[in-house]
Amino acid sequence: MSTTTNPRKRAIRVEVGTDARSYVSDGQRVTLVPLMIKRRQNRKLLIPPAPDAATATGGFDVPMIKTLGKAFYWKRLIDEGVYPTTADLARALKLEPGWAAEVLRMTMLAPDIVEAIFEGRQPRLLNLHTLRGRQDLLPRDWAEQRKVLGFSALES
Repeated sequence: MSTTTNPRKRAIRVEVGTDARSYVSDGQRVTLVPLMIKRRQNRKLLIPPAPDAATATGGFDVPMIKTLGKAFYWKRLIDEGVYPTTADLARALKLEPGWAAEVLRMTMLAPDIVEAIFEGRQPRLLNLHTLRGRQDLLPRDWAEQRKVLGFSALES
């Protein structure tokens, strides 16, 4: 182990079991999500909010929430320097590099879109296939993303 500190490392604060909240810290938007991470034998499981809360808000898409959770976790691993590239991350986790890149692209979604997904307020026709950019790559502009994914109609 190296004794020098990585300049890219930051303090991470994780809040569990509360509603998703968003705020700006040091010029960066931070979104806290209500996921719990439980260790089961050799694996870590992402546990979304309780299903009874889902029926009240229209329904959580659990696979979408879990994949978004993985995306932000993997991004943190890359940002902290644990893995220098997406290919190294994929190799270490025994994943297809293309799939890891697709999942990591989800971290570039607009914060309000991520928040809506975690709260179960996403459009009914939005699915994981579309979010990962399999058919068409999602635009980087957040306003365009809202329009393409059907969020502009929900806002008005």
